[in-house]
This record gives sequence, C-alpha cells and structure tokens, in this order.
Amino acid sequence: MPTSRDVVFVDGVRTPFGRSGPKGLYAETRADDLVVRVIRELMRRNPGLPPDRVDEVAVAATTQIGDQGLTIGRSAAVLAGLPKSVPGYAIDRMCAGAMTAVTSVAGGIAFGAYDVAIAGGVEHMGRHPMGEGVDPNPRFLSEKLVDGSALVMGMTAENLHDRYPEITKERADAFAVASQEKVAKAYANNKIQPDLVPMAIRTGALGWGLATEDEPPRPGTTMEGLAALKTPFRPHGRVTAGNAAGLNDGATGCVVAAADVAEELGLTAKMRLVSYAFAGVDPEVMGVGPIPSTERALRLAGLSVDDIGLVEINEAFAVQVLAFLSHFGIADDDPRINPYGGAIAFGHPLASSGVRLMTQLAREFGERPDVRYGLTTMCVGMGMGGTVVWENLAWEGAK
Repeated sequence: MPTSRDVVFVDGVRTPFGRSGPKGLYAETRADDLVVRVIRELMRRNPGLPPDRVDEVAVAATTQIGDQGLTIGRSAAVLAGLPKSVPGYAIDRMCAGAMTAVTSVAGGIAFGAYDVAIAGGVEHMGRHPMGEGVDPNPRFLSEKLVDGSALVMGMTAENLHDRYPEITKERADAFAVASQEKVAKAYANNKIQPDLVPMAIRTGALGWGLATEDEPPRPGTTMEGLAALKTPFRPHGRVTAGNAAGLNDGATGCVVAAADVAEELGLTAKMRLVSYAFAGVDPEVMGVGPIPSTERALRLAGLSVDDIGLVEINEAFAVQVLAFLSHFGIADDDPRINPYGGAIAFGHPLASSGVRLMTQLAREFGERPDVRYGLTTMCVGMGMGGTVVWENLAWEGAK
C-alpha cells in the first residue's frame, strides 16, 4: 500500500451565502439540506466519479446541534443518496472547519487510507448563533488563562487595532470598500456564478423560491457610508459591521482525491496540495493566527512568500487581513490578495468558509497559468490560524 501520494483538489461548489436572521435567504431552510444540495451538485458535475468510490464525507460545523448535528458528514451523505457504504463524520475547528475537513481527508489520501473524499462545511448562523449551547469553563477567566475579550470575536479585532496602531479605521474601511468593489466586478465578469449551486428556498409568507446569488454583498459601499457606522464592540472603536464579515448562512463542499485516482477516473484536477499548517496564538488576538500558520506551511513547502502568486485569505475582519499583509511586507492593495474580493462582501458562514477560499483559488489558478503557487489562509476563534499551500496544475511551466 502506498504511504505517500499526491493529493489534488478536483472540484468545489457552494450554495449562495445568505444573511442570517428571520428575513435571510435561508431563514426557513435546514442546514443539512444545504449540505445535501452541495454533495449532489458535486456528484452531478463529476459524472466520472462513481458514488461508491467516495471513501469518506467530512463536513464541518461550528455549532453541532439541531440540524447541524447528528454527525452531519454521515447524515448528509445518506440524505444526498450516496451509497450506505460511504462513511462520514463531523469536524469542528470553528472558522477553519471546512479547511480542516480538507486537510484531514487529504492526510488519509496521502497515506493510502482513502482514494477520493468529499469535504466541506456548513453554518446556519440564523438558526444557530455562534456560541449557542456552549458553557465556557469558568477557569478561563478565574485563572486568567485568557482575557474576557478572547470569547468575543469583535473585541479580539479591536485588540488587533491596539496592537497595530498603524492600522487605522480608515485603512480598514478602505480595504472593505475594495473588497465590495472586487466582488461586484467578479460577479459582473461571471467569475463567481460557475461555482454556485442554486438552492431551493421556502418561506411561509412567500412560498418557494430559488437562491442563485450571494445575499450579503453591498455594491456601492463608500468610505463615507462606512465612516458613519456604529462601533458595537467598543465606544469610539474601529471595528464596524462594514469592515467585518457578517453573520451568514451557507454550505460548501469539494472533491479531493489521489492524483493517480483522479487521472484513472477522468477527473480534472485543478490544484495539488503542497503543504498545510495550523498554529495557535493568544486567543485575545486570534486574528494574527494566519501569520504563524503561513510561516510554518511555507517552511514545510520549502517556499517563501515571494513564491506565492495568489492568496485567498478569509476576511473575518479587515484589521486581521491588514496585520497579515503588514507582517509579510505586502501592500494593502496587492493584486495577489483576494482577486475576487472576500468575506467582508461574500459573508462568512463560519465552518464553511475554508472551502470557499479553495474553490475561488482553483478558479483563479485556471485563469493564471503564469502563477505556480497560491495559498488559502484564515484566522480561527480561540486563537488559531490555518494555511494550505497549493500548486496550480494549469501552471504553464509544467508543460
């Protein structure tokens, strides 16, 4: 049995992302049904993949109760019509859930335990707000293991502004405006739609409908508009609803496989997994997590940041992305960073976002045969970061 094989990203899709709450796209739609739709679309788009060749289904959710519980990887696989022989499981690494689903099954593929797997994530923050049902151990605060702000993500972002005073609210707002503009341009150029799966939705008031595009983006966002927003986490603070990702609902999924098996089945591999790393940081400044995880992933890959031609970084907060860019000496408006825009506009349904980053990077790779390496990275609640380095299989230098 092989003990180390190349792992490739074959295909990724997602539902349109919705705004959480009683008026959001998915207010009356189940979380597990979002996952089922994604799995079925992956199978439809890849007819060369026999359902019984799927060896594992790993699905992440941060709040694993209700319609996000019941070992959602397995339950969604059964609901999606995959053979009962296909196992599945659930993962929780907060925001990096789907990213961890991919790296977990990738390790199994490299080792030879799996040939093909489906990995993804879901978060219905309208039905399950972040922190629902949790009972933090009182020792966190009584023994000063973390500061009280560590458990409130917006406060950790304000802490980052304190740590990096050169990252002003104006810089954060400018980054947010640029993200909205890039998303609007990507939609206008049909860069996003090919990887969205239309999702049937229903409300008691309106009946049946179809979700075909993301609900959170706010095209036309201006610096003046953002300057007027409240700072909910601190009086006269710098973090607002405009320079942070919102509360959102959505699901993502992808097919990953051993390179030789993808070739055998006639599946078109888009990128190869080069390395990945997760790292811990002080929970009070969880937004710096992508810095050490990226340094470690690059070291494992034998690469430097100068070798990276495209970066998909999750925009949980603008300040967190700007801290990452400052550390690596990258300009705020570097075209390598989130070419299609990011979570400030698209939204961030926690555990699902890691595969959105990968799906967008794969599409960008296809358009950029001059780029060999890219990475997907994100900060993670409770003080972590995750990074995956990818090689573009459409790279012109490989021919």
